[in-house]
Order: sequence, then C-alpha cells, then structure tokens
Amino acid sequence: MSAITFIIIMLSTAFAMEFVAFLAHKYLMHGFLWSWHHDHHNPNEVEGFFEKNDLFFLIFAIPSFFCYFFGSLYNPALFAIGIGISIYGMIYFLIHDVYIHQRFRWFRQLDSKYSRAILRAHGAHHVKIGKEAGESFGLLIVHPKFFGKRKDWQKKES
Repeated sequence: MSAITFIIIMLSTAFAMEFVAFLAHKYLMHGFLWSWHHDHHNPNEVEGFFEKNDLFFLIFAIPSFFCYFFGSLYNPALFAIGIGISIYGMIYFLIHDVYIHQRFRWFRQLDSKYSRAILRAHGAHHVKIGKEAGESFGLLIVHPKFFGKRKDWQKKES
C-alpha cells in the first residue's frame, strides 16, 4: 500500500467518525444507553472527576485497538482505520472535554466564528436535560444557524 493511500484512508476514517459519533450520540447515548449518558446532562449527579458518560471512550477505543492489532499483523488499511479513529478521538477529547466542558484547563481562549459556533451548538444540545427533543448531536459539523451573531437560533420554551 502506498503512503498516499494510507493517509487517505486514515483521514477519511477520521472524517467519517464525525458521522459515526453523531449517530452514536443520537441513537445510542440518547437511546438505550441513556443510563451511561444522563449524568453528562446532569452535572449535579456526578460525584468526583469521572462521569458514567466517560465509558463511551471504550466504545470507540476498543474497535480502534483491534484495528491497530489486526492491521499491524494482516492489513495496513485496517491499521490506517485504527489511526483515523484515534485521531478523531483525540480531536473529540480536546474540543469536547477540554475546550467546551473545561475538564482540563489547557486552553480557554479560542475565539473564532467556528469555535463560538461549536460552543453555541453544544450549549443548545445541553439545554435539554432529558434524552428526548435534543438537537445538535455532532461536534465538528455545526449547523449554519449557530454561526449567527444574534441569538435568534435559541428557541424559547413556553
């Protein structure tokens, strides 16, 4: 396998993971695995540093590990997929846990239209405490309405 093919597979996987994460968030985390995810929407229920929601790390880390393991033995494309999953995991951790939720205080002053849109979209997601009626389940691909300066994207509840 050529280096270019390896890189294309790796980057394509990292990109595709945004859609996998969206679907997992909407249908698993806000579905039958809500018992793991609910404390993320209810921070007052969290005792200590870790949330049950942190268990989702395993859902993505285990397939990545198997791709590394079997890819290193049998198939370089599978290895590239494992790296792509890990790249997305690192991006997700840095943006979601470090930047948005400030679980680590490594960087706080990102200020661009895109970083503000990510914060607005995630804030709109967390407005709903329950598992139903949520919006903005992705992380990196943000609906254009969250790029607006006005807060007309916020829906007021009666």
